[in-house]
Amino acid sequence: MSTFKACIGAAIMTACAVPALAQPAPPAGPAAPTAASPAATAGGAPAATPAPAAAHPVRDEFYWLGEINKASTVINTDEGLLDRALTPRIAAGLDTVLRAGDRPGGKRPVLVITFEPLLIEAAGVEATLIHAGRSSQDMLSTMRAAIMRDELLALAEQLNRTTATMVDLAERNAATIVPNYTNGVAAQPNSYGHYLLGFVAGLQRDAERVRQAYARLDRSAMGTTVLNGTSWPLNRDRMAQYLGFAATVDNAYDAAQISAAEMPVEMGAVATSIALHAGAFVEDVMTQYAQARPWILLREGDGNTYVSSAMPQKRNPGLLNDTRAQASMVVTLGMGRAISAHNIPPGMSDPKSVRDNTAVLSGATRMLASWNRILGAMVIDPARALEELNSDWTASQELADVLMRKYRLPFRVGHHFASEVVDFAKSNDIRPSDFPYAEAQRIYGQTLQEMKVEGGALPMSEAEFRATLDPVAIVRDRATAGGPQPAEMTRMVAEAKAAVAAQTGWINERRGRIDGALGTLDADFRKLLPAAQPAPQPASQPGSR
Repeated sequence: MSTFKACIGAAIMTACAVPALAQPAPPAGPAAPTAASPAATAGGAPAATPAPAAAHPVRDEFYWLGEINKASTVINTDEGLLDRALTPRIAAGLDTVLRAGDRPGGKRPVLVITFEPLLIEAAGVEATLIHAGRSSQDMLSTMRAAIMRDELLALAEQLNRTTATMVDLAERNAATIVPNYTNGVAAQPNSYGHYLLGFVAGLQRDAERVRQAYARLDRSAMGTTVLNGTSWPLNRDRMAQYLGFAATVDNAYDAAQISAAEMPVEMGAVATSIALHAGAFVEDVMTQYAQARPWILLREGDGNTYVSSAMPQKRNPGLLNDTRAQASMVVTLGMGRAISAHNIPPGMSDPKSVRDNTAVLSGATRMLASWNRILGAMVIDPARALEELNSDWTASQELADVLMRKYRLPFRVGHHFASEVVDFAKSNDIRPSDFPYAEAQRIYGQTLQEMKVEGGALPMSEAEFRATLDPVAIVRDRATAGGPQPAEMTRMVAEAKAAVAAQTGWINERRGRIDGALGTLDADFRKLLPAAQPAPQPASQPGSR
């Protein structure tokens, strides 16, 4: 067992250390189908998806340690915990350290004990007065939460963008009728748009999980020190506000010992849920590549497919393979968060690594971007899908449904009749459109006799019998709330678009609060400097990390 655990641990560490999830940057939105492609025939070019957010300065460990020190300097000066006469020198020293770290090649330490010597060198040992009532435990817990918070918002944004693309694709393919599968076997005809809205529903639950996890993550541990607080009357609420947190972690022991180890596990679970949806979608599309004449393919070029080195007929779906591999890696990293936190006493550092914990979130974000590319590269052939439906008996259940709904025949009798029709058709290689009506009448009479049910001739006319086996009519005439019929598709698409818009607003509000809080902190900190020094220019590197 120890060997097995060691192997698992080595695999997870390798996955975190090697950028296996890195992929070329995807386009902001899916490529529109060409006018000649089946997808264009089915609905035209996709609508614009939400635009990515503007780039932020690099918010790494060094950045957040600097913000925590800035907030401590401002608050402790205002609260009388720091001698106001010393504040300008301490603030100037801290500003020097931060400016130096933002320069190319500058020192950007990631730990409190390696950051503090630079501050002492710049401002003197008196600078450690801002450490009153603090510990590396609450500082690092706050820093890690802030970094994961940025990564979670980046994940939320890409999840929303991919969801918006899928909603748009669903709207354009509301009338595209395709086979759906259960247990790996063709089961029923369905609108492809309805199928996609099923995945949208799953992604909306993922978005809900993101919001719920964010609320638990968006709490500041600052001021709790190591285990049980401090005798210094620190203003924890103001510290949380300056750092853009919505609240504080209430229990001082929980802050660095329980919550700090628990939250990465929840982040892993959220990412895993998204990856499971991505993997299922990719695998469903992959089944088409085993068909001689698929009705869903990836548009060739742009890295979507690649040719075989030996077999000239092959067009391997590289984008599908890569995205599935990314989803598998996200699941691996997500499970790794639970393994790291398993069977250790509170306070251990095993599950707290910033690199490992953000790897699962950033990996899920890249996976979603690749999934978005898939949605934009799909070529859907409605005519070929309908041909496939009409070559099989996926509409046979409708025979039993109509006989029960319209003619009051017990369902199991109607099901047995339909099953016998299918058995006869497959034994004699007969398509639904070619099935002899006289043979249906014979089988119906035989079914009633076998099941000891009184009745006359098959009550369905030949025209009704054939119309009942029409996949397009089956989908159109569904009456179930949440079904694929046009009215319900229109309703569900509208609600999905509203949910995407609401999620965009949620993301923008959270980002705005963080950015606004940090802007206020920086302005208040600059007032403490010996002279009105200009604010440093933002770091040139894009992204939150």
